Amino acid sequence: MKISGNKGNAAVIVIVIFLAGIVMFIFPLMTMADKKDDVSNLQAQQIVTEYVNKWRTKGVMTAEDIDNLTSSLAATGRAYNVEYSVQVLDSNPSKKTSTPTVKIGDNVYYVLYPTQIDEMLPLTLKEGDIVSLTATTIDESIADQLKSWAYRVTGNDSSVAQDSGIVTTTVK
Repeated sequence: MKISGNKGNAAVIVIVIFLAGIVMFIFPLMTMADKKDDVSNLQAQQIVTEYVNKWRTKGVMTAEDIDNLTSSLAATGRAYNVEYSVQVLDSNPSKKTSTPTVKIGDNVYYVLYPTQIDEMLPLTLKEGDIVSLTATTIDESIADQLKSWAYRVTGNDSSVAQDSGIVTTTVK
C-alpha cells in the first residue's frame, strides 16, 4: 500500500490554506488601510483649500496661520512637507529686480518663497497676488507598505494636496 499520494495532497492543502489566508486577511486589510489614506488625503486637501481661501479673502498671511496649518495637517495622522509661495503682482514692472519674475499676460509677478515669506510675516497681500500652497506626504502609511509588499511596487507614491488662488481683498 502506497501512501506517497497523500504527501502531494498535503502540499496542495497547505498552499490553498496560505492563499485563503491572504485573500481573507491581507486584501481586506489593504482595502481598509487604503480607505483610511483616502480620508486623510481628503482632509489634507480641505485644510489646504481652507487656508488658501483664507489668505485670498483676508489679504494677510501670519505666523499663526502657518503654525495652525501645520498642526491641522498633523492632525490627519500623516506627516507633510508644506510648501507655500506668493507671486506678488509687480506694481512697477519696468523696474529691474534681482528676484525671478514671471510674466502672465500683461502682468509681471515676482515670486516669494517660504524663507522670504517667513521673514516678512505678517505678510500683507494685495489684490491680484497669487497664493500657492502644497502639502506632500513624507511618511509611508500602512496601505503604502502593504501595497509595496503585495505588488513589489517601488518608488515614491506620496499624496499631494495643493491649491492656489488670486487675492481678492486687501487689508487697509
